[in-house]
Amino acid sequence: MALLGSTGSIGTQAIDVVRRHPERFEVVGISAGGANPRLIAEQAVLLGVGTVAVADAAAGPAVLEQVTRVTAERGIPSIGIELLTGPGAAATLAGRGADVVLNGITGSVGLGPTLAALEAGSTLALANKESLVVGGALVKAARRRPDQIVPVDSEHSAIAQCLRGGRRGEVRRLILTASGGPFRGRTRDDLEHVSAERALAHPTWSMGPVVTINSATLMNKGLELIEAHLLFDVPVRDITVVVHPQSVVHSMVEFVDGSTIAQASPPDMRLPIALGLSWPDRLDPVAEPCDWTAATAWTFEPLDEVVFGAVRLAREAVAASATHPAVYNAANEVCVAAFLEGRIGFLDIVDTVERVLTEHSEHPEGSERLGETPAERPGRDLTLEDVLAAETWARRRAAELLAPR
Repeated sequence: MALLGSTGSIGTQAIDVVRRHPERFEVVGISAGGANPRLIAEQAVLLGVGTVAVADAAAGPAVLEQVTRVTAERGIPSIGIELLTGPGAAATLAGRGADVVLNGITGSVGLGPTLAALEAGSTLALANKESLVVGGALVKAARRRPDQIVPVDSEHSAIAQCLRGGRRGEVRRLILTASGGPFRGRTRDDLEHVSAERALAHPTWSMGPVVTINSATLMNKGLELIEAHLLFDVPVRDITVVVHPQSVVHSMVEFVDGSTIAQASPPDMRLPIALGLSWPDRLDPVAEPCDWTAATAWTFEPLDEVVFGAVRLAREAVAASATHPAVYNAANEVCVAAFLEGRIGFLDIVDTVERVLTEHSEHPEGSERLGETPAERPGRDLTLEDVLAAETWARRRAAELLAPR
């Protein structure tokens, strides 16, 4: 397997899974941004990989230096490593035909590696939801077989497991569960002046800062709704989001006869990661199961879409055009970065995304080169250039709107 985003939350937990099952997996390459050369080197030495891909070319020498240092400290022979650097390094690694490519990169920069892995015929264990949201039709077109993409998000892994309980034609709707984040039950007035520190205090999951802020705004759930729509070919009108604070039921599938099948386990991302790597097999052991001998209670609540409008915007983006989901994600990434830097307020994130989406509807693509949405151009398929143009415009427009702040 190749592991993309090795130093992030998904990547480090995937390495834990791999190390528990050395007879099952061989990691041939890892990729990372390059901000932590020491950790990259430690992972490369620990796993004995042949290739390391680093997005930041300037970090390449530091990674090689740390590899030499780590091997010396551990008293083991120096290992020869092929170093790939630059923005396309992860895609190069992903396209080399490993049996499984785990894409744990954060953000839409994961689209290139996703397409490369699919085109190479690898099974794609997909934790990078943004690449599917942004690439949509491109990702589906690159898929060579129905089971080539295996979801790693806990919600989509749960749905995939539940779908084993019936035929696709028997599905009435998908039910995505959301923890509600740190601000469940709050009003818009309550959220006017919340700090990044409070928004990063997720009550259930330990994740990277971008994903954690997305969970606080419920933008993450909007992205997951689009992802579920694309992965399972279910209309967005047939996907319901409910708040489940305990984060034990990870999602459900309701069937036409009125039965509902749920997947439940204590919140531990190693379980969906392991399934993503070994699908359709289950590994033993991976995570602790629920303790059915202890008294407990699970609750479910409707989502307050007045306070948390991100899910509504996701539905509208899917309905608007093939490029609106890319705009939705790109504008959000700019806004989250601005919030983490303390330049805007918490509510400004979703409000700005909505404004950018509205402007994209009024001026499709935001590009004189394209000038109209794919839906308005009969016979013209969506291209990567279309997606990138929409993303570029959305990032620029979001930055312009936030500049006065």
